[in-house]
Amino acid sequence: MTSGDDTAKVSTMSIALRNSPGREDHAPRRYVLGGRPVDVAGLAPGLHIVATPIGNLGDITLRALATLAGADLIACEDTRVTRKLLDRYAIATPLTPYYDHNAAKARPALLQRLAQGAAIALVSDAGTPLVSDPGFKLVRAAQDAGHAVTALPGASALLAALAVSGLPTDQFFFGGFLPPKAAARRARIAELGRIPATLVLFETAPRLAATLADLAATLGQRELALCRELTKLHEEVRRADIATLAQGGAALRGEIVLVIAPPPKPQRPSASEADRLLSAALSRVSLKDAVVEVATATGLPRRELYQRALALAKGAGLDAPR
Repeated sequence: MTSGDDTAKVSTMSIALRNSPGREDHAPRRYVLGGRPVDVAGLAPGLHIVATPIGNLGDITLRALATLAGADLIACEDTRVTRKLLDRYAIATPLTPYYDHNAAKARPALLQRLAQGAAIALVSDAGTPLVSDPGFKLVRAAQDAGHAVTALPGASALLAALAVSGLPTDQFFFGGFLPPKAAARRARIAELGRIPATLVLFETAPRLAATLADLAATLGQRELALCRELTKLHEEVRRADIATLAQGGAALRGEIVLVIAPPPKPQRPSASEADRLLSAALSRVSLKDAVVEVATATGLPRRELYQRALALAKGAGLDAPR
């Protein structure tokens, strides 16, 4: 959210910008890197989605700097946060707020600017826009209106945490923020816990202790990497089972990403256990449905189960598969 003075200045600036399709002539299109100014050309018209640092301002890309400096306007969540990045690199591009609570009113003005041929950069407070941040509706509306939309890759708390977690990365599922209310949070954790992949969640420090307790109660002794303040001065990664980390979760502060190990693979049932499950299923459903039911529950091949089911059905006096 912006301060009252900041909002007033941005609103006045936004009105002026809407009344003219081009950027103010006196605003230089340049950035400063290592004490040396770098002039850049104006951007092609369209919406440019720019990833920004998640903590360390040195993690900006050269392409992102050129885009932020060359844009006609930067739409951002909090102008105070983005201003710190622009000041670091002496970028003079005007800012306008675009966040969850003003998006419905701000979006038409941005679309109007795009229709006038403007180049607009979209940034979040940190990381890659649209990843648990506003922007999806603006991107969709811009595309529907025929405007070019370009993504500039860069910093992402999701990928940084996954890379440093030491947990499997071949398959992962990003669950964003869990619901704040306890009952909904536990239901969501139970749902996510069945996914056969590493889980990545965002969480706030005030809710961390309750979330860790619910994770431990629902997911058991899975391994978890608690990644805090990534790329910042006090960066920390704690790795242990969930219950152990839950014991000290209340004292932690800062931006937090949780990376949770996948569920353990089910052990292959013995032949006698498979026969028991098939027999129980055959007493209720057809042979075909029994095979599907047991295959889903155990992961055993259907062909193998079909042959065992045929033998069981024959032994039970069933003449033909049902």
